[in-house]
Amino acid sequence: MLILLVILLFIAAFLTASLAVGAASVLVGSGGLLAPAGGLDGSLPPAETPLLLRQQPLSTISVWRQLLARFDFVKILEKRLAEAELKWSMGRTTLMIMLLGSAVAALLFALDWEPLLTAPLAFAAIALAPYFYVLHKRKKRFLQMELQFSDALDSLSRALRAGQTFAAGMELVSRECSEPLAQELRRTCSEWKLGLAWDQALENFAVRVPLLEIRLFVAAVILQNRFGGKLNEILEELAKTIRDSVALQGELRAVSAQGRLTGAVLTLLPVVLAVIMFFTNPSYMGMLLWHPYSKYLITGALACLALGHFAIQRIVDIKT
Repeated sequence: MLILLVILLFIAAFLTASLAVGAASVLVGSGGLLAPAGGLDGSLPPAETPLLLRQQPLSTISVWRQLLARFDFVKILEKRLAEAELKWSMGRTTLMIMLLGSAVAALLFALDWEPLLTAPLAFAAIALAPYFYVLHKRKKRFLQMELQFSDALDSLSRALRAGQTFAAGMELVSRECSEPLAQELRRTCSEWKLGLAWDQALENFAVRVPLLEIRLFVAAVILQNRFGGKLNEILEELAKTIRDSVALQGELRAVSAQGRLTGAVLTLLPVVLAVIMFFTNPSYMGMLLWHPYSKYLITGALACLALGHFAIQRIVDIKT
């Protein structure tokens, strides 16, 4: 019976992960920093795009690799891992999701903590923790690239004004700028050296880093190659626009910092107080933990904390 329960929990974790990743991909692709990855018009890259660089296998376990290849959500998760620059394999990530969810569900069953909503909510929250961590790392990496990109455009513009070719300017910028932008620029230059045209290499760059600033840069270079014009002046104006946009976003984050800090304090304060009271007066907290209705009260309190936290974050999230 226990083996059957564990198998069912693994299957439920896998299905939960697939649904959550698919839903999160729709929410993440709503715009801004987390805009949908694709070509210059937001579409997905064509199927015939050549893959010049080595691709990481889904899993080192052949059976698990064949199973993962049958699910569409695996491609979404694999792309998120690449955008976050995490060296996790798909097999390790999916097994981590299922093991965490199954362990938490099994623990709740063992402790007889199984109201109608407690186990599914805890199961989903813990199982999806690795995926939310991937999204956090992805967002942080894209923010760093956005801050670096205006300086990189200035360096490229100065190189073009000094008489360098576009290829030489790109290599110069890829050596001088810092990570993580330097890595993507080096990869773009490597694709060009391996035989791709600059148009295709830059479009691949826009697919790997789905930022609006990157797509504007790629569109400007492609249009200049087709119709001519002074690329250095275009890049200077684009760098100025990006720098003004970054400054405005910084001001908005400073204005909303108090609201975000208030939300974090209000969310963590009840949990911290409960932990302190548990160590200072265990008998008092024991009445709450072992009362027949305690599971329902704690579940409702945690659900209200989560809803309040997301509501505050929604209010202070100012769209530019």
